[in-house]
Amino acid sequence: MLSRRGRSALVAGLGGMRLAEVVWSARNLRRAGGGSQAAPRSFPLMVSINVALFGLCIVPRRRRPPLVLELAALTGLLAAVGLRLWVIACLGPAWNVKAVVPKRMEVVTRGPYGWIRHPNYLAVILEFAALPLAVGAYAEAVVLSVANAAVLVPRIRAEEELLDRVPGYREAFAGVPRLLPDLDRWVARIRSSDEIRVAAHQSRSDPGQGEPISG
Repeated sequence: MLSRRGRSALVAGLGGMRLAEVVWSARNLRRAGGGSQAAPRSFPLMVSINVALFGLCIVPRRRRPPLVLELAALTGLLAAVGLRLWVIACLGPAWNVKAVVPKRMEVVTRGPYGWIRHPNYLAVILEFAALPLAVGAYAEAVVLSVANAAVLVPRIRAEEELLDRVPGYREAFAGVPRLLPDLDRWVARIRSSDEIRVAAHQSRSDPGQGEPISG
């Protein structure tokens, strides 16, 4: 599906996007006026494994991955990029790459935060698995994913300790999963939305039949 040049362009494009995110993060941190950083010692490690991710994946491979695997990996990458951009849009000026919790922070429950507590980290996990697979770097996908997990686990725990101190955070995210959405909850919310739309339609078409049905 992708030629060698195409795979190199993919890695370079994602690397450029990562650099743009670092610049955007620095801008947000300057405007935030300070805050508490979760697991500050983990940040240099995160930078290192990100450099390793793009450095190893940019190396050309002679053998291309099977088409099914390549399509799955590219789909995962697309999902990761889309999810990260969604997170950035929802968090606005509070988003940053250093896991700094600003002094004044709005508790955000819209967008992907309605489903999981850490959608940004889910995007990172997807990217570390999918990018190496998309370019045929199978061993690197395993090694980098393990290294990424070793950095993310303590970082997430430290970040949650800081977030729990933000007024309203613990109550807003009670029962919300960390990284994988609760499918039963997802289905229930979809059904509830459908019932509300049906009730609203019935109310508009025949307002004399009584109170709208609520889900």
